[in-house]
Amino acid sequence: MRKKSKIIASSLIALSLFAAACGSDDKASSDVIAGVAFDTGGRGDGTFNDSAATGGEQAASELGVEIKELEATVDEDRKANLELLVEGGAKVIVGVGFMFTDPMTEVATANPDVHFGIVDSVVDAPNVSSLLFAANQGSFLVGAAAALKSETGHIGFIGGQEIDLIKEFEAGYTAGAKYVNPEIIVDVKYLGPAGDNSAWGNVAGAKEIAAGWYAAGADIIYTAAGGSGAGTIEAAIEADKWAIGVDSDQYLTSGDETAQAHILTSMIKRVDVAVFETIKASVEGDTSGGIKMFDLSNDGVGYSTSGGYLDDVVSKLDEIKAKIVAGDIEVPTKP
Repeated sequence: MRKKSKIIASSLIALSLFAAACGSDDKASSDVIAGVAFDTGGRGDGTFNDSAATGGEQAASELGVEIKELEATVDEDRKANLELLVEGGAKVIVGVGFMFTDPMTEVATANPDVHFGIVDSVVDAPNVSSLLFAANQGSFLVGAAAALKSETGHIGFIGGQEIDLIKEFEAGYTAGAKYVNPEIIVDVKYLGPAGDNSAWGNVAGAKEIAAGWYAAGADIIYTAAGGSGAGTIEAAIEADKWAIGVDSDQYLTSGDETAQAHILTSMIKRVDVAVFETIKASVEGDTSGGIKMFDLSNDGVGYSTSGGYLDDVVSKLDEIKAKIVAGDIEVPTKP
């Protein structure tokens, strides 16, 4: 096991500070230090962590808080980074991802005066806000979009680890596609079993699966596997087919016109909103824990329209969204 001094040294290299912007008399100001503990991939993953970073930036800009960021590169970093952020004076800390569950349970228990938030998991502690997303609902909409836009009646889903969390994406996507076209073919494959962290960064593996499916007739593939999704986009470009992004609007985060021409839409999880709202609550004195749900009813999940590729089906998708919110469509959480 590495010594703590080495962990501190490596983590401090990754530390990024965002000071509140100056020059506006109207800008809120705060003496709160907020921490964002990224999971592996960190800034630049184009999906999950980048969305969390956006929420932190918004908090720095609008609330005047100081943001400290640390990225986990190995499993041991998660607990160490949470402790470093506490030692650095952070009064509210968000762990980005379910892998922070055990480390946050320990660190939050040891630091009851610090407010924590965790994305995609539940930590039963009075000072932890569990930030959950109805990914199945957002996935239902992009599944419906895929069925509406598919010319072959054959689509696919690539997941990261084969765990309940990602199976919610699969369940919603498949259900949404079959709601539109009961006869549609939906290929499904995962990049690794539970605990296989390489599944989140297996670009080559996702590309190989996607290329095979495109060659077999699939024309749209949705990937919920973190950074691995870049492989699906590469395969879509080469096959001149469609990819569907996840978490962030990958049309925007890709920054590449060639990729943008093949990103049909993205299922958006508003991790940025969850991070911002958690920090905002602390600034305003609300450090209560408990489950905070982000779903279609509060636009905590949704789909992107960047590129205009869904312009002809947006009205239909909005009708489906309204039915889900009203309870007329019950979206499954398991395949």
